[in-house]
Amino acid sequence: MEFVVIGYDGKDVDASKRRMTVREAHLANAKKMFDDKKLIFASALLDENENMNGSIMFCDFPSEEAIQSEWLNSEPYITGNVWEKVIIKRTKIAKH
Repeated sequence: MEFVVIGYDGKDVDASKRRMTVREAHLANAKKMFDDKKLIFASALLDENENMNGSIMFCDFPSEEAIQSEWLNSEPYITGNVWEKVIIKRTKIAKH
């Protein structure tokens, strides 16, 4: 099943620092998910000053529960307290 996961960073003064602290671990995890065909597309979200303040990730997992157990429970942006809010929605990605 295809899903979109949107993670919104915290808004406190240390949010950007926390993001940068765990960013390499997040990117390594994303690469593994791409290699495993779990992650389809991903992008950082930007604020009006073009600073990263969230993420949007399209993925393929058997269920929302699988997203949680196989990914989000160990996602560096979760464990590193970067994302303060996460939205998960089913989606159907158009084929090109």
